[in-house]
Amino acid sequence: MEYEFIHDAVTGEARAQFSLEHQVIGPWIETEVGHSSDKLAQLLTAIDEVEKGNKSEVLITGHEYSIAINQDDISIQTNASFNGVDPLPDMLTSEHINVDQYEIAGCGIDDFRQLLLSWAKFTNNFRF
Repeated sequence: MEYEFIHDAVTGEARAQFSLEHQVIGPWIETEVGHSSDKLAQLLTAIDEVEKGNKSEVLITGHEYSIAINQDDISIQTNASFNGVDPLPDMLTSEHINVDQYEIAGCGIDDFRQLLLSWAKFTNNFRF
């Protein structure tokens, strides 16, 4: 998983840019985590609970995105795709571009934990 954190030149806000197959993670971390140390703590605690076997899976539904954490990996997707909202009509999409494939992304638990810690450090929320 390739990513880069930057500060928006206009607003100064923290931004996350990810490779195409993981691009949904960028807006997820900006929107659902942002600068919230409470949200970071909730996610890291959920990872610990799953890894210790206290829970088999944790689903956290946010405003725009949901994340599922299980023993093997994590999955992030838009709530619209999670709730089964109809996809775009055929006439609005190209045959060569599958818009839906970029509404969900996953990665391993260790990579995800490292991502969260890196984001916390970048946004100055590093208290973990």
